[in-house]
Amino acid sequence: MVALGTLLGRRRAQRSVVDADVRRSLVESLYASPTSLTVGAVTGVAVGLAICTLSPPGPIQYVVTALCIVATLRVISAVFFHRQLVRGTAVASRSWELAYELGAWGYAGLLGLMSFVTLMGSGSPDTHLLSVSMATGYAAGISGRNAGRVQIAIGQVCLTLLPTATALWLHGTTGYRVLGVAMAMMVLGLAEISSTIHRIVVQALIGRREKSLLAEKFERLARFDSLTGLENRMAMQMRLRDIFDANQKRADAVAILWMDVDRFKEINDSLGHMVGDQLLRAVAERLDEVVQGRGRIARFGGDEFVIICPDTDRVTAAEIAQDIIAYFAHGFDLGDNHLQVTASIGYAIAPQDGRDMDELMQHADLALYEAKRNGRNRASSFNWSLKERFNRVHEIETGLRRALDGGELRLMFQPIVDLESGHIEACEALLRWNHPVLGPIPPSEFIPIAESMGVIEAITGWVLREACTTAASWPGDVRVAVNISPASLKSSELPGDVITALMQSGLPARRLELEVTESVFLDDSGQTNAVLRELQRVGLRLALDDFGTGYSSLCYLRSYRFDTLKIDQSFMAGVSANAEDRAIVHAIGTLARDLSMDTVAEGIETPIELQHARDAGFTSVQGYLFSRPVTAERIAELIAAGPLAGTERPEPMQPVRRLA
Repeated sequence: MVALGTLLGRRRAQRSVVDADVRRSLVESLYASPTSLTVGAVTGVAVGLAICTLSPPGPIQYVVTALCIVATLRVISAVFFHRQLVRGTAVASRSWELAYELGAWGYAGLLGLMSFVTLMGSGSPDTHLLSVSMATGYAAGISGRNAGRVQIAIGQVCLTLLPTATALWLHGTTGYRVLGVAMAMMVLGLAEISSTIHRIVVQALIGRREKSLLAEKFERLARFDSLTGLENRMAMQMRLRDIFDANQKRADAVAILWMDVDRFKEINDSLGHMVGDQLLRAVAERLDEVVQGRGRIARFGGDEFVIICPDTDRVTAAEIAQDIIAYFAHGFDLGDNHLQVTASIGYAIAPQDGRDMDELMQHADLALYEAKRNGRNRASSFNWSLKERFNRVHEIETGLRRALDGGELRLMFQPIVDLESGHIEACEALLRWNHPVLGPIPPSEFIPIAESMGVIEAITGWVLREACTTAASWPGDVRVAVNISPASLKSSELPGDVITALMQSGLPARRLELEVTESVFLDDSGQTNAVLRELQRVGLRLALDDFGTGYSSLCYLRSYRFDTLKIDQSFMAGVSANAEDRAIVHAIGTLARDLSMDTVAEGIETPIELQHARDAGFTSVQGYLFSRPVTAERIAELIAAGPLAGTERPEPMQPVRRLA
């Protein structure tokens, strides 16, 4: 019922708006053609003056004099209002309608009175002809011209023809009486014509107004966001384009602040879209409170908002951004939910950061990405180093799509040496990419990009096949170790890629070792666990790489049966000078020995570091002391050469005395 009442109220309000607009249009139509009104006035005055000339002195002169005065006033008022109408300053009020109505009825009444006086006071057939013709012609014309205001038109017809018809009847002759009756009947016909025209005009005006309202509604839907009431992306882009067009000669400063609600998707998923929509409306209201006329706010889409601030420099833009971030710290009360929501903002200033709309928008977006990359809940200004990094990332993304097919990727191998025998017991396969334009790109740079692009699975499959094919030609039980990214471990295709690589190469599963880092367990939805279990059933080995640098937890060692622990090279680099590093290295060695795991010390570059690895009980070592990553051909030569130089046991080290 409440909804029905609201709907009816809206319809009544819309109808009243339409009625007011139609009435205003009808009033304007009265003054729309001052030329026709002037012609009617001049004709009436001319006929009146002619009748005065042909008639003896008497009342007719007074009537014609009044007719001339009223006609002159009507012409003046019509011309004055029409000029205002053309300039757009006219207001079609009730007072103007009343002025026209009184003038029209006065003029029509004087015409009717002029006919009555002429017919009753003059015996000249010429004056009779002039007065009757003028009354008839004016009534016929006015019934159409003023049909927009039907009461005025019918009133004028009656005031003009009825006195004339009465005088014709009172004249007494048969011909005059017949003409008087015909004229009285003419009043009814003209009244019907005026009513019909009025109805058609009103319907046309209502239809035009409804089309206008509908067009306004669609324009609003096209320019404004239905959820928040803010301008949408299209309106924002149009506004920004207009600003840049106006600034082509002046080059005024324009700031764009691109804001994103942090972790909005998590709120939407956990509390539902209804709460999410409420939050977006609250964010829009809060932005309006903070900005306070310093800029125009638009919802760009989703949880992103753009603020356009004309005549704003970088310092002022930074102040606005900090005001928004500080205002968000108060949280949002949405029904029973109190949400602590933060915002990330990137801003760019024209013309320093961009000389056209698209460039400035792109740079503000890059600044927003930088703010989110640095931890969210902060504002970042654009600088050109961000653009250079963006161009590099784009170049890498483009190149990765062709790298596999173009043979740009290759594998290098670094030996893992058994400390007991000095022989190479395994080789770690290391991916390398020599970009045709950018040159060598490290895996630490292009692997995360490959993960975000969704091509890491294809790259992992290629690496597995190449590594297994190469290792199959090595003698004995030398293993190959392949690094697996967290994104690949979440893919159900990995076990199939591993099995395919083993079957195509003929390499036994026990000679393939997959290296994973602790980061794979941080966002484990169950898929990682399932993939690792399936890989272990295949029979291959698992190594926990970079142990000690991530979110180390001993529960990983209990939950998963790793064959190898690899301690990060950062510990070995400081093992000589740092007692804490030595303690950690010894503890890891003892832990792995008690759990029957092999251990690998990475980053061994000096004999002293090698000796510390021995003392800690590590079973294997890896580092530049033995070999840098080399080609498949060179690693085969190293494997065939036997024990590597530098692996011999040195004399026992003398204990180091600490000074008190």
